[in-house]
Amino acid sequence: MLKRLVISAIAALAALAAAAQNDAQFSQYYEIPNLYNPAAIGLTDNIRLRGAGRLQWLGIDGAPRTFLFAGDMPFKLFNRRFGTGLVLQQETIGLYSSLNLNAQIAYKLRKFGGEFTGALQIGMYDQRFKGSEVYLPDGDDYHQSGDEAIPTTDLHGTALDLGAGIFFNRKTWYAGISMTHLTAPAIKMGGENGGAGNDENIYEFHAPRTLYFTAGGNIPLKNTLFEVMPSLLAKTDFSFWSAEATIRARYNRFLSFGVGYRWNDAIIATVAAEIKNFYIGYSFDYATSALHSASSGSHEIVVGYALKLDLGEKNRNRHRSIRIM
Repeated sequence: MLKRLVISAIAALAALAAAAQNDAQFSQYYEIPNLYNPAAIGLTDNIRLRGAGRLQWLGIDGAPRTFLFAGDMPFKLFNRRFGTGLVLQQETIGLYSSLNLNAQIAYKLRKFGGEFTGALQIGMYDQRFKGSEVYLPDGDDYHQSGDEAIPTTDLHGTALDLGAGIFFNRKTWYAGISMTHLTAPAIKMGGENGGAGNDENIYEFHAPRTLYFTAGGNIPLKNTLFEVMPSLLAKTDFSFWSAEATIRARYNRFLSFGVGYRWNDAIIATVAAEIKNFYIGYSFDYATSALHSASSGSHEIVVGYALKLDLGEKNRNRHRSIRIM
């Protein structure tokens, strides 16, 4: 039997607004770079596929659950090098759920001893809220069951979403900057059973423009089979900001392990293995904020596969040392 959620007016609206204003969070961001930057595609001569799942803040009811599929590949047209990618992301936070589908296209130039990429993405931003499961108990001193500010019917809305990014990579390092929700799309969420036709039943939220900066690289340790791979992700929606840094060590291009820190949020431990064309990685987040007393942590898994393409030339930026996917 489905358990009915009891939430207050403030909690219901706060959860809906907060979910509508944040992109999904992954601790293994370096493995799915085109989630944050559409220009981080076609970086090798491979079709690269990634699937990811994240269970955040276990022990807290309604905590985020996120699933993602990402793929990208290079191609040549008129002797020019391009990249294309696709990202599908689904997230649930309490009574709120979102679905994002983005297609990406990139143009590449050999410059400054590396490869410069500029890209655009276009997609769909779909949101739902299960207002029919909101339960307002009688006799509550803080809100009334008839409060029109509290959605009590199922809501749904869709908007066009755009993004853009630039990316530069050389053999041992890379850096990129991008922006998602370029037009700050307004998602008008109306009743799924005809309520959208009544302005009084429409709840409107804006996805804020979010700026991302990513960087990372590889430091081979001389006379060993080890490589050290630092990486950084910083973001801001111009109201709030967040940053996280990770350092990993990889042995013989097979086994890697590392630690990370997300500012004022979590300490992260990661481990991953690469076997031929397959990849699997796991990370665990230990909250350093007040959430640590209520949550047993966050778990995340990323799996992937790479298929070699023949583009008729050797990949001059093969990046044998770099590990960004």
